[in-house]
Amino acid sequence: MAEANPQDESAANEPAAQPERSLEELLAEAQAKIEQQREAMLRAVAEADNVRKRAQAEAGTAQKYALERFAEGLLPVVDSLEAALQSKDVSGVELTLRQLKASLEKQNILEIQPAAGERFDPHLHQAIAAVPSKAEPNTVVSVMQKGYRLHDRVLRPALVTVAQAPLEKPAGNPISNKDLD
Repeated sequence: MAEANPQDESAANEPAAQPERSLEELLAEAQAKIEQQREAMLRAVAEADNVRKRAQAEAGTAQKYALERFAEGLLPVVDSLEAALQSKDVSGVELTLRQLKASLEKQNILEIQPAAGERFDPHLHQAIAAVPSKAEPNTVVSVMQKGYRLHDRVLRPALVTVAQAPLEKPAGNPISNKDLD
């Protein structure tokens, strides 16, 4: 048999070395921790709300002044047009048009001007009319008005006339016969 260590027995019979804390102390400590966590949560919620409000304010400002650079680029064009109108110089108007086109291109506003014979694209073009033509059907015959796009988005489609296959009149139709008796 193994001998029992007298120190082990005395340790088991003695109360714990730490004095027991009363329930009131434990409750007070738990409530203090809860209050700390509650305050930390309220601070986090307030900080998130502040970040949201700041982001909304920045988005509003960005939207309000989004065209600022574009407008700054157009101001010299306005000045040139006014000067050309005062001098009634046609070459000044042509120069101003080039200046305007350069300002538009700088802001990635590009012309949509399909060439004759180009395939009709409903995403870039709007057909105003279909005309009988010897050209391949569904190709552009002429451009009535240029279109414009901003990056990938169409601001205004190009207005075009589109080729359709010529209508063939049946030979038995008296209207199509030129040799009427």
